[in-house]
Amino acid sequence: MADDRNEGGQEEKNGATEGGNKPSEENAQSVHEEDSTKNEAGDQTPITNYIEPSKQVRKPNMIEVWEESEAYQQYLGFIIDIGESLQGRKISEQIQISENCDKLLKILDQLRQYADDTPPIEMQARYGNPAYRDWFDLLDGNADALVAELLPEELSGAAIELVPYLVESFGNDTRIDYGTGHEMTFVMFVCGLFKIGFLKEDDKLAVGLKVFSKYFDLCRYLQTRYRMEPAGSMGVWNLDDYQFVAFILGAAQLLKGAKLKPKSIPDPEMADMLKKDFHLFACLAFIHQVKSGPFHEHSNQLWNISAVQLWSKVFTGLIKMYRAEVLCKFPVIQHALFGSIFSLEKAKSKRELPGDAPPGGSDPNRTPRMPGPGGMHPGVAGLLRGIPGMPPMMGMPPGPGSLPPGPGSMPPGLGSMPVTGMPPGLGGSLSGGMPKPSETTSRGLATSNVGLVPTIDAKVNDVPGISGNPGQLPASNAS
Repeated sequence: MADDRNEGGQEEKNGATEGGNKPSEENAQSVHEEDSTKNEAGDQTPITNYIEPSKQVRKPNMIEVWEESEAYQQYLGFIIDIGESLQGRKISEQIQISENCDKLLKILDQLRQYADDTPPIEMQARYGNPAYRDWFDLLDGNADALVAELLPEELSGAAIELVPYLVESFGNDTRIDYGTGHEMTFVMFVCGLFKIGFLKEDDKLAVGLKVFSKYFDLCRYLQTRYRMEPAGSMGVWNLDDYQFVAFILGAAQLLKGAKLKPKSIPDPEMADMLKKDFHLFACLAFIHQVKSGPFHEHSNQLWNISAVQLWSKVFTGLIKMYRAEVLCKFPVIQHALFGSIFSLEKAKSKRELPGDAPPGGSDPNRTPRMPGPGGMHPGVAGLLRGIPGMPPMMGMPPGPGSLPPGPGSMPPGLGSMPVTGMPPGLGGSLSGGMPKPSETTSRGLATSNVGLVPTIDAKVNDVPGISGNPGQLPASNAS
């Protein structure tokens, strides 16, 4: 979902000043000499030349610079690494938490206390309680002190670069909205703490289970307490109005040892029962809390994903969808901050990521950007590719058990129907006559186990004028 954050009021807070710290487009890809490097053990060598981060992706054609950058590889790789550490683990587990990780949790506790101390103002408007700005002022005014208390003296220089990420992680105080761009900023904040050496490899599990859980819960609290508007919402085509990474990490938890299947996604009772253990079900429980009506209507993409048979397919499919629908969207990335910790320097090496284009080809998840075949979001359509019983989708190979399309790409069973009552010049039949009823049944579309693709043949039973049905028209009128 595209996160269209405010262009005006936040520029100064994001460090995008007109002074020396704001790089021009020409040097946006310049090499930061002091960027962190990896030794043979894979550890990070701390950065020593910190700068105030700024917005550097200023035009849509710079999205490719971002996608080819070190920052892109490090950011997405960090999400995947955290996901790998979460496999088979539960949020409610008692685990060892390091002193530094505990300090990070206390910052989130302090921000929650600010919200408790800042009651919402009584109002009739659906979105945007002005009391959020009072809470944001507390965050903004105390961010320097919070980060200074977090970092040891030897890393205190990193505060100038990390503070803007923390401030921008909880929404926009001008529009009082929150979206995937703010979520992305917090992920970059935490990833930055790993990159400077404050958090270590052993902290990944605690970060994935405890830190991100507390962050997601705090954001949901802010959203409901201050009626925050979804930033750049696409309505029914969203995976969720506010977040995306939470779903990726939640799917990663279920990759090992889970008896649950994706078909449990629409079940509100299951979500309420498991919300304290899994990020995914915490997201679903919140959706059931704030939305009403049939699940397949208000959360169509999650409904479609529930047809996938394996959590591994859900996990990789969500990463592909995240890349296609968030990380390459200019309305989101134009607000991303870059400096010495996250650089737009071209990546010297790349890890294999879900959704990478095949050698010599293009990534099918990058286009089209409009809803895909069957009314499905293109990212979900790619995720559903290859499910037995699902019909083949435009531009995609049919999955096992799916049937080939009929003449002229029409559904099988309908391609041979005679066309009558059409305007002059368009009459005639699509092909030579109707198949026998037995043929129609055998060639009809397979019915999905979740009812996504109803059998076409059932739609033409008992319709006058259709061959083999009661009340058919005389042969002379059907030719």
